[in-house]
Amino acid sequence: MGGGARYPYPKAVWTPAGGWWTRPSNWRANTAIAFAGIIGATYGVWSFSADKEWRYVQPDRQIPSMKWAKQYKDQNETSSSA
Repeated sequence: MGGGARYPYPKAVWTPAGGWWTRPSNWRANTAIAFAGIIGATYGVWSFSADKEWRYVQPDRQIPSMKWAKQYKDQNETSSSA
């Protein structure tokens, strides 16, 4: 079981992924950095989208994006303080 032995491969081949059977010693750190970058980019896009979201036709019921959209945050703050 296991698919057999590792076969010889050409040493002159370069690949951006690292070639055959790579096992980088710092894979945990690389994964953590990539995950942090993905989380940061997602937060930035989410924030930008929430600031720019505007509904011209008002929904007839509560929808999830009303919790974070700037249009409804502004309405909730003004209506609760009045």
